[in-house]
Amino acid sequence: MEAVEVGTLEVPGARLHYEVRGAGPPLLLIPGGNSDGVIFERLAAVLAEEYRVVSYDPRGNSRSPLAGPPVDQRIEVHAEDAYRLLDHVGAAGEPARVFGSCSGGLVALEMTARRPERIRSVVVHEPPALGLLPDAGEWAAFVRGVLAAYRRGGVAPAMRELDALFGGRPAPVLPEARDNTEFFLAHVLGPFTRYLPDVAALARLDHPIAVAGGRDSRSLVVHRPAVVLAERLGRDLVEFPGGHVGYVKWPEEFAGRLAELLGGRRR
Repeated sequence: MEAVEVGTLEVPGARLHYEVRGAGPPLLLIPGGNSDGVIFERLAAVLAEEYRVVSYDPRGNSRSPLAGPPVDQRIEVHAEDAYRLLDHVGAAGEPARVFGSCSGGLVALEMTARRPERIRSVVVHEPPALGLLPDAGEWAAFVRGVLAAYRRGGVAPAMRELDALFGGRPAPVLPEARDNTEFFLAHVLGPFTRYLPDVAALARLDHPIAVAGGRDSRSLVVHRPAVVLAERLGRDLVEFPGGHVGYVKWPEEFAGRLAELLGGRRR
């Protein structure tokens, strides 16, 4: 069994649960949506062979409780949480490698645009920047419809509506510490899908910024913003094994591709 350092970090308005594996240059893994750090356990175990891998539960999810009543979440606040976490685990002043999945990719983009000196390289996998799409207005209305379904009938009908982003199929059961779907629908989905990355600022950077998508999710709506973002940044879209969360099923293959992009020995 690999050694895992488990800790908590007090940040304004929340207490973050985090885990650290391995040694070497820091690599932060940011989960998306209603996921928590558990979703990265298999991937982190592989990457820990050459990185100091930091994974965590975003504020409000699972083991990272808010300090007060639930409130709508902001990408900018989540980015500040990530900076503080990197400082706390010993990466203060050292640029970190960052991988963000789904809405975690939006957090990673915000981190990079706002404080590029803190980021060595970044890979974002299918970030749901629906506002970048040519039919952005339709998808904004779609999200409003999902939220209306949640207010009318609760979690189940809302998630059935949301399946349209994933080809109409129910989301697979994913590893997690707790079910965060209620918090996700009430306080994350709306504000996060309204967020637009600062494409102009990102395009000016010399940093290695890779925009990625899953081989098996090419036909899905959730894949489309990555295609547009890569084009807007003047970069080729990078393909990873599996679908929207391919790292759960294919951790070895996913880790190898990720290390190639982030700069590592697994080539």
